Amino acid sequence: MLGEPTLKMVRYQRGFGFFDAARVGSAVHFLNLSEEALDPDLTVVLDRIVADVERLRPGIVIVDSFRTIGMNAGVQAPAGAMGLDRFVQRLSLHLTTWDVTSFLLGEYTESEQRHPVFTVADGVLLLTQAVDRNSVVRKLQVVKVRGQAQMPGLHTFRMSDSGIQVFPRIPEQQTQRRGARERGKLRLPTGVPGLDEMMGGGIPAGDAVMLAGPAGTGKTTFAMQFVINGLRKGEPSVIAVFEEYPEEYQARARKFGMDLEGMIEQGLLRIVYLRPLDLSVDETLAAITEHVQEIEATRVVIDSLSGFQIALAPTFREDFQESLYRLVGALTAIGVTVFMTVEVIEDYPNMTFTGERVSFITDAIIMQRYVEIEGYMRKVLAVVKMRGSQHSKALRLYDLTPTGAVMGETLGDYIGILSGQPERQARIPELGHDGLTDRESGVLNALIRAGAPMTATDLEARTLLPHAELTHVLARLVTLDYIAAVDSGGGDAHYRAVVRQRRR
Repeated sequence: MLGEPTLKMVRYQRGFGFFDAARVGSAVHFLNLSEEALDPDLTVVLDRIVADVERLRPGIVIVDSFRTIGMNAGVQAPAGAMGLDRFVQRLSLHLTTWDVTSFLLGEYTESEQRHPVFTVADGVLLLTQAVDRNSVVRKLQVVKVRGQAQMPGLHTFRMSDSGIQVFPRIPEQQTQRRGARERGKLRLPTGVPGLDEMMGGGIPAGDAVMLAGPAGTGKTTFAMQFVINGLRKGEPSVIAVFEEYPEEYQARARKFGMDLEGMIEQGLLRIVYLRPLDLSVDETLAAITEHVQEIEATRVVIDSLSGFQIALAPTFREDFQESLYRLVGALTAIGVTVFMTVEVIEDYPNMTFTGERVSFITDAIIMQRYVEIEGYMRKVLAVVKMRGSQHSKALRLYDLTPTGAVMGETLGDYIGILSGQPERQARIPELGHDGLTDRESGVLNALIRAGAPMTATDLEARTLLPHAELTHVLARLVTLDYIAAVDSGGGDAHYRAVVRQRRR
């Protein structure tokens, strides 16, 4: 130590959990060289360091603060005195000969980073503080590591009673953990009756889903039902909350008959509360990932992205897209299915799903909104996007019941639903057809209502029938002369209704 006395150093180190006073003087030696550092001739400092290292034979040498060395060099120095450049070279040679790991600490401005020690050092770590309004975030940059590539960028770190923890900006590529499901092969039920059918059978395992809607539309309820569905099957889950305390979250779940406390006691559920206003996305990822790995969770809920953005330090809100991209990518890379909620502000007739334009990060988007129907405010849901998967294009009503969210009827009798004030339209009645099954009649009615030829792909999205079953139904309807295949010249066959059979 060259900057402060031993007693002061030990006194402040006692406040950390890793400090063991019993090791002072035996395993750890504090040596004060403050007096030697005042001598303009740096030979005195070097001789003292050499003597102490050869006497104690340490494995680690720390010089704090190295910047103190040489501050008086050249000031009334005697002829032949050792200067700073020579001192650094000699010290480096000794440290290499001793085969010790050395840490040279110092406070340097940007202009002072031409100090000779930066050239001699095998590695350079730069610690800074980002101050934005009332928020302060500590950041670390690996400027140099001799002989190997370093992870680029500024990495946040936090200092607590336990010491320092660094949160890498870009997590190392993680191998999919044992038992991770192959993407897209398995569908996870949402736990909301009727929603799975709209999504073509549920959420593909390993996908990231975003549920967007205004306040009060039941976003948290949908997220809870997704988690509960997995827990009832023995699939561990992690919930990251930003807007309310875990106790409040659990109390809300109890109103819907969901016992989250019991699941936590069984080790199937972790609720991570993250609300500090100087939070970093990397710290968030570290907290969630730690719980995911501890209980081998397969489902993660982030409730909500709006709260997450507010909890971030201002320096990270500016690049929220990048932050969320890294968070979601790291979680799905280990086979976790991510369900996120986000609050949006309705602006009729337009509606932005995410204020920060992060929809491209997700594999699926579910939209919620309010509409006025016959003087009542009703909730409507639609599946807007499912990457690589067929889904319903219908707008359906839903209700929040004492047992959770339940899907209702399709608003097929209305037009202008997305305007917020839909109007009822005359609807062609459903027809029954002699000799046809209900599903065959459904396909035929879909063609009748369309009034124009449709491809098998269009019919599959509208009827939600599996591809193989729809192919069989179309072949039978063609054979019975209810529909005809039309050659559109584009490669895919189109089908049109050729007869409207009388009602039964």
